This record gives sequence, C-alpha cells and structure tokens, in this order.
Amino acid sequence: MAFNRSFNGEEQARLKRLIDEGCQVSYEIDTLKEGLRDTVKAVAEEMDLKPAVLNKAIRIAHKAAWTDEQDKYDELETILETVGRTL
Repeated sequence: MAFNRSFNGEEQARLKRLIDEGCQVSYEIDTLKEGLRDTVKAVAEEMDLKPAVLNKAIRIAHKAAWTDEQDKYDELETILETVGRTL
C-alpha cells in the first residue's frame, strides 16, 4: 500500500527546511570525518603508530568509556588465562 498524504503549505516549507538543513549537516559531517581521517593517518605515520589504534583512542576518549574497554580486556584476559593462552 502506498503512502498517500497531502501536506499543507506550512508543512511543505517545514519539510523543505528540514531536508535542506539535514543535507548541509550531513555534508559537513562527511567533510569533518575526511579531515580527521587524513590527520589521524598523518600523525600515525609520523609517530609510527597504527591509525586504527589512534581511532580507537579517539572513540574511547569521546565516549569517556575507558572503564568499559578495560572491563572487556579484563574479561578477555580471564578467558585466555583459563585456556592457558597468556603471554
């Protein structure tokens, strides 16, 4: 069944503004992500680090989730110790 609804003039204007603003924000996000990706790559090369490690550090810092990450690694360490696979 097809969606069939008419929008009045005010609703049409509101939807147009929303779509226009959403497109602009999406474009800006893409541009910023691309710039960050280039910066991470450059810093990683300069400091002989993997970009993935820097990106993970950024995500953890952004979410203030170090404790959560540490808990995951503690759980992983326990599992590996249990099966005799520690370093």
